Amino acid sequence: MLNIRPAAAADVPQILTYIRDLAAYEREPDAVLATEADLLRDGFPTSLGATPRFHCLMAELKQDCHYISVGFALYFYNYSTWRGHHGIHVEDIFVRPEFRGKGIGKALLTRVAAIAVAEGCHRLQWDVLEWNTPAIGFYEQMGAKMMTEWRIMRVGEEALAEFAAQGS
Repeated sequence: MLNIRPAAAADVPQILTYIRDLAAYEREPDAVLATEADLLRDGFPTSLGATPRFHCLMAELKQDCHYISVGFALYFYNYSTWRGHHGIHVEDIFVRPEFRGKGIGKALLTRVAAIAVAEGCHRLQWDVLEWNTPAIGFYEQMGAKMMTEWRIMRVGEEALAEFAAQGS
């Protein structure tokens, strides 16, 4: 039996493990700089009135008499000026390899889609690596369309600080 639930602060160690596992799968095992403290600060703020910068769902399967964690989906809200509406961007979705092919990834994305609809979002989006043909096929079966004309542009780390300093 599959259970999908909102993540809690106690899930942060498992979330970070999944982030690292996904980075290894995506051939970037040393790229993860996030810490448990980062995830706690940004996903589970303790200040009164603070808004989380991301949301996360945990997928669990019942085995014997208890649930075991098998995957997660981490997402945040974005905004389309062209549509004049907010949407959801799925930053990460991961299912442990031994549990793939059981509908868990689809269930996670379906739940995020249901949240998007309930929140009045007009679109759901995510990124996929060009070489990840199994994921691309999976997403296309669910009705996702590849945005081939758009390319992601990024300024990060030292280049970001240098770029920002140009405006001073």
